[in-house]
Amino acid sequence: MRIDVLGAVRALHDDGTPVNLGGPRHREVLARLVAAGGRMVPTDTLVDDLWAEPPVRAVGALHTFVAALRRAIEPDRPPRTPPRVLVTEGPGYALRLPRDTVDVHRFEDALARARHTPDALTDLDAALATWRGPAYADVTGSAWAQSERARLEELRLEGVELRARLLLDSGSGAELVAELGAHVTEHPWREPAWGLLARALHRAGRQADALATLRRARTMLADQLGLDPGADLRHLETDILRGAATLQPPHTVWTAGVRLGPRTTVELARTLALAGGDALIHSRRDRLAAVEAAERTGDITLTARVIGAYDVPALWSRADDPEQSRAVVAAAERTLTALGTDGPAQLRARLLATVAVESRSADLSPTEQRRAGQASREAEALARELGDPALLAFALNGVFLQSFTRPGLAAARDVIGAEVLDLANRHELPDFVVLGRLIRLQSASALGDLDTAAAHAEAAEQLAVSTEAPLVPVLTGWYRARVTAARSTEPGGPTAATAAAQYRAAEHSLADTAGMPGLHRGLFALALMGLRLLHDRPAPTDPALDWGPYRPWTRPLVLLARSQDEEARTALTTTPEPPLDHMQEALWCLTAHAAARLDERPIAARAATALRAARAEHAGGASGMLTLGPVARYLAEAEACAHGN
Repeated sequence: MRIDVLGAVRALHDDGTPVNLGGPRHREVLARLVAAGGRMVPTDTLVDDLWAEPPVRAVGALHTFVAALRRAIEPDRPPRTPPRVLVTEGPGYALRLPRDTVDVHRFEDALARARHTPDALTDLDAALATWRGPAYADVTGSAWAQSERARLEELRLEGVELRARLLLDSGSGAELVAELGAHVTEHPWREPAWGLLARALHRAGRQADALATLRRARTMLADQLGLDPGADLRHLETDILRGAATLQPPHTVWTAGVRLGPRTTVELARTLALAGGDALIHSRRDRLAAVEAAERTGDITLTARVIGAYDVPALWSRADDPEQSRAVVAAAERTLTALGTDGPAQLRARLLATVAVESRSADLSPTEQRRAGQASREAEALARELGDPALLAFALNGVFLQSFTRPGLAAARDVIGAEVLDLANRHELPDFVVLGRLIRLQSASALGDLDTAAAHAEAAEQLAVSTEAPLVPVLTGWYRARVTAARSTEPGGPTAATAAAQYRAAEHSLADTAGMPGLHRGLFALALMGLRLLHDRPAPTDPALDWGPYRPWTRPLVLLARSQDEEARTALTTTPEPPLDHMQEALWCLTAHAAARLDERPIAARAATALRAARAEHAGGASGMLTLGPVARYLAEAEACAHGN
C-alpha cells in the first residue's frame, strides 16, 4: 500500500486500486499522522487539530475514525491481532510505514539527496513529478494543514530550482528556458530563479536575453521593494558581459573526467577525506554516490564492501551533514538485513561499525541511540573474534562515538583511546594513531590533566605532518586556547583578554577549514561563555554571536545578562535535556547555573542528579577545545539551590 498527500489525500493498494478511506475526517486523521513523519501524535493534539471547538464526544469520534481507517488500511488483518500500520503508541497514535511508500517522504528524501549528490537528479525528477496539486489539498480550514502546505510548497520551489541548477551545472539546461520563465512569472521575488533563467538563456546562446532578464529582475526589485539585487545576480551579470569561463559547466578535479565504479570511487573518497577541507566535502558526496550506485547493481556483497570501505576515523559526536549520515546508515541497515545474520562476519562487522560511526550521538532519537550502541558492541565483538586489527580499530571508533551515554565517562573513553592507540601503533595504522591521541587528549582535558593532554597534542601534531592531517593543528590550537582560559583564573596567569584572543584565533583557523559545520557552529560563542563564567562575569550578549546548536542552553544566561529575568525563567523551563555528546556536561552546567540564579529548585535538582557522576571532570573539557571550569562548582550550586540553601 502507498499513501499520497501531494495533492488530495489518498491511499492505493499495491495493485494501484484506491483504498476507501471514508469521509473527510477519516482522511484528515490519516493526513495528520503522515505529517508527523512516523512520530506519535497524542490524542489531545489530534482532537485539537480536527476541531476548532471539539464536541463533547470528540475522543470517542476520533477512536471511531481510527478503527475505520485500520479496517481500510489492513483489510486482511485477523481479528484480535494488533495493527501494524496505524498503531496505538502511548497516549496517541502513529503511522508505521516505510518512507518510500509515502509520496511526501519520498520527495523530502530525494530533495535531501540532491542537495549533496548531483547523481540523485533522476530521483528528484521523479519526486517532483508526484505532485498532483497543493499538499493536503482536500484538508481545508486546519491550521496544521495550512502550515504543512506552506512548508512543502517552499520545498517544492527549492526542488524546482535545485533541479534546474543541477542540469545547468552538468552542461545542459538550455531546454529549461520556458519552464523557468513561467517559474519567475509565478514567483517573481525568488532571486535564485532569475539567475537560473539567465543561465539557461545564456546556455541557449541568448546572451542578450540573459542580460535583459537580469536587468528586469533589478528593475522589479528596485521599483517594488526598494532593494538592490544580491551578489549572485550581480556577479552573474558581470560574468555574462565578460564571457567568463565560470559559466561553463564545471568538471570534477577528483577523477580527471574518468567514470569510476563504486569500489574505486569509495576508495578514492576515503583517501580524499583524510586531506580535509574541500576534499572532505567532495569525499562525503562521492562516498554516498558510490553507495547508491552499488545498491543499484543489486549486488549485496559489493554494496557491503563499498559501505564498509570508508573507514575514515571520526572524532566528533555531531555530524557535519546529518542527512547524508542518515542515508549511509539506512543503506548499511538495508545491506545488513539482506546479508542476514549468517552473512560473512567481516562484512557484517564493517557494516555495523559504519552504523555506529555514522550515527553521531548528538543527532539521534533514543531508539536510534540504542540501535547505534548495539551496533558498536556487535561490531567490536565480531572484530575481536576475527582478529583483524584494522577492523577492530574502526569498530572501536564506533564504540568511542557511542560512549557518551551519560555524563562522567571521560575515564572510560580514555581506556578506549588507549586501546586504539596501542592497536594502531602495533599494526602501523597511522590515521588511527592520530585518532587515539586525540581521544586521549579529550579524555585528559575532561579530567583536568592538562599536562597529559598537552603531551598527546604534541604527539598528534608530529604525526599530522606525515599523515597529512590538516585538521589536527586546528584542534590542538583550540586545546591550547582552552588551557589559556583555564589558567587565566590563576594568580599570575594570562589575562582573560589573552584567552579570548586565542579562542578567536582558533575560531578563524576552524572557519578556514571547510566541511566541519557539526564541529564549528556555536563553538566560539560557547567558549566565550565559558571564559566569562570562569571569571564570574555575565554571559556575552553580542547579537552577532552564533550559538548554533547550543542556543537552548545558553539563552537563559544571555537573557539574565540583559536583565530579562522573566524571559530567562521561561527559557529555562523549556530547556530540553542536553544531547548525549561531547558537550553534555557543559550544557548541564549551564542549566544548573541558570537554575541557581533563578532559584528554580526542581530544575536544579535534575541538573544535580545528572552531574554527580561527572563531579571530578571539567565542564566542556571532553571536547578538548573549551572549558567552563570544574563540574564540581556547578554541582555545588545546583545542590544548594535544590535544598533551599
